[in-house]
Amino acid sequence: MDHIKKRKLLYGILSCVSILFILCALAKNYMIDPGAVGFLSHKTGLKRVLNLRVWLNVMYVHVAFACLAMASGLLNFSTRIFEKSRKLHRINGYVYILSVLLVVVTSGYMAPYATGGKISSMAFNVINMIWPIITITALIQIKKKRMIRHRNWMIRSYAFCFTNMLIHLVTFLFEQVFGFGYADSYTIGVYGTLALLLLIPEVIIRTILRNS
Repeated sequence: MDHIKKRKLLYGILSCVSILFILCALAKNYMIDPGAVGFLSHKTGLKRVLNLRVWLNVMYVHVAFACLAMASGLLNFSTRIFEKSRKLHRINGYVYILSVLLVVVTSGYMAPYATGGKISSMAFNVINMIWPIITITALIQIKKKRMIRHRNWMIRSYAFCFTNMLIHLVTFLFEQVFGFGYADSYTIGVYGTLALLLLIPEVIIRTILRNS
C-alpha cells in the first residue's frame, strides 16, 4: 500500500472514530446524563468539597471545547481543505489552539476532584502541561515554515483529544477483565493513557508517515 493510500485510510479511520466520539460525548453529557450522576457516583473520599453546580458548568464547557478541538483538528488534517483554502486552515488552526487551552483550563479545575484522588490528579496536571506545550510547538513550527515538523507536532497534539476515550477504555479493561476496583482501574487508566498518548503518535509518525 503506497503512502497516499495509507494516509487516506488513516484519515478515514480517524474521521469515523472522532465523529462517533463527539456524538457520544455530546449525547451523554448534555442529554442522557447531564447531571453526571453515573460518573460522580464513583467519586469517594474527596479531599475538597465539590460544588456540584460549578463543577457541572465547568464540565459542560470542558466537553464542548473538547469536542470542538477534536472537530477542528480533524478538519485541519484534511488535505482537500488545506489545498482549497489555506486561510480556512489557518483560522481553524487558531480555533483548535483556543479550544485546547480552554480544555486544559477547565481540566485544571476538575483535576483535584479526579477519581482516585491525588495520584490521579497529578497525572491530569501532567497532561494539562504537556498538551499546550506540544500544541504551541506545532504553531511555532508552522511560523517557521517547517511543514513536516508542524504536521508531526499536530499529530502529537491531536492525540490528546482522545484522552477521555482512552482513559475509559483502559479503565474498563482493568475493571471488567482484570477485576480491579473502579478507582484503581481509573488511576491505571489515567497513567496508561498518558503513556499511550505519547507513544501512539510516534509510531504513526515513524511508520505510516515516515517518508511522506
